[in-house]
Amino acid sequence: MPRFAANLSMLYTELPFLERFGAAAADGFAGVEYLFPYEFAAADIAQRLREHGLQQVLFNAPPGSWAAGERGLACIPGREAEFATGMEQALAYAAALQCPRIHVMAGIVPAGQTQQTVRATYIANLRQAARIAAAQGVTLMIEPINTRDMPGYFLNLQADAHALLAEIGEPNVQVQMDLYHCQIMEGDLATKLRQYLPTGRVGHLQIAGVPERHEPDVGELHYPYLFKLVDTLGWDGWIGCEYRPARGAVAGGTTQGLGWKNQI
Repeated sequence: MPRFAANLSMLYTELPFLERFGAAAADGFAGVEYLFPYEFAAADIAQRLREHGLQQVLFNAPPGSWAAGERGLACIPGREAEFATGMEQALAYAAALQCPRIHVMAGIVPAGQTQQTVRATYIANLRQAARIAAAQGVTLMIEPINTRDMPGYFLNLQADAHALLAEIGEPNVQVQMDLYHCQIMEGDLATKLRQYLPTGRVGHLQIAGVPERHEPDVGELHYPYLFKLVDTLGWDGWIGCEYRPARGAVAGGTTQGLGWKNQI
């Protein structure tokens, strides 16, 4: 049976952030994830996790200036010091929240930079960060993201992510396989799950309906089949529910859209 984690950046947005933990627990979620925790004190988030018996399974490292369109710093030459400072902050939150995974966003490829330079920067940054994270027992995640939602993002394809793992060469770097992004970029999800899950290098899955990124039962994918396949393959990690409820931010909107869980 899949273990689902509620993404609190997208689900329960009808509630203030710190109230979303209780709502997720009331709907049967055992784990939570979100994009960024840094607007809130780690102690306040940790208290909500304890109160509601939830496990923090994932969050993102600081991405640079999100409001200015930055989507990570790992691949950007000249920003290495800022990247390292952000990783220090992320690891401090991970310790406080007992979170075993941090997603490290790659970033938008800067204009005028060669692929060779950007790739070398990315590999060096991930390698250094992974060695520091390993001392804390934290795994770093890299995620291919589709070019429609995030044009210019450095990492888009599953094969490229797995090739980068080999070059980085650190065992605590794994792939975050988001089936929404993968379907848009590549399709053939069942074959890719069969190809990559047995490698042991996929550390987290995420789901959403395609193409609108609504509930998993809205759109072109048949998730009950994919969930059964994941179970058959013996993968027992978390599956993050990173979608925008189709009913919008109305009272009970997220809860009313959770009928898809009954299809499993």
